[in-house]
Amino acid sequence: MLEGKTALITGGAGGIGKETAELFLDNGADVVLVDVNEEALTNAKNDLTSGEQTVTVIQADVTKEEDVENYVKQAAESFGKIDIFFNNAGINGPVTPIRDLDKEQFDLIMNINTTGIFLGLKHMIPQMEKQQYGVIINTASNAAYIGSAGMAGYIASKHAVAGLTKTAALEAASANIRVNAVAPAAIDTQMLTSIQRNLSPDDPEQAAAAIRQGIPAERFGTPKEVAEVVLFLASDRASFVTGSLYNVDGGMQAD
Repeated sequence: MLEGKTALITGGAGGIGKETAELFLDNGADVVLVDVNEEALTNAKNDLTSGEQTVTVIQADVTKEEDVENYVKQAAESFGKIDIFFNNAGINGPVTPIRDLDKEQFDLIMNINTTGIFLGLKHMIPQMEKQQYGVIINTASNAAYIGSAGMAGYIASKHAVAGLTKTAALEAASANIRVNAVAPAAIDTQMLTSIQRNLSPDDPEQAAAAIRQGIPAERFGTPKEVAEVVLFLASDRASFVTGSLYNVDGGMQAD
């Protein structure tokens, strides 16, 4: 499905990023993993089964413009092009009311989740314009649609990702660049575990049970289920899809 293509994934050492990398490799793409954690990047590369495909890693902080410029430049020079960009890096931040949320914590969430997405778009779109082709998938969340008490930073950041996705799709469409977002919720990753511990430090499983009660599918999703949607959006099967948010949430937005 992705034979001969190069895909760059930020947050590449995390659960969804790594699972997507595996799926891209299985479908014939070369993969560039970008993450701030160099050790986690090395471990992710060692864990991935690449076959004939190439796995390259680049350590970068997505909040620093020079790092973003570098990962785009380095990947483009190594492979001659970047066909697919999974703009995925993000954090959840603390679960705390607005009145108790430190500005530094709010700034950190916005810098990674929103500025990181913005900088990725800013520097990847010109590269893809040169190619006159490209696919960008941002990671939003069901938090892009709703409010959630105690998660002001995360909610604000993901609303912004939805707006950036739609704006970039309009700006890039004439250059044959598609821009969409995947909107996961309640995916069984380290981020969800962190939220559970924030909600109920003494009994995270109690928080997990409460979250599951709000999911029509009555279970958590898996990183692979998100990766499968990203794969579709990255492929030519989605050739007329741009400016959209794809929910991967077990029916939560339908409830």
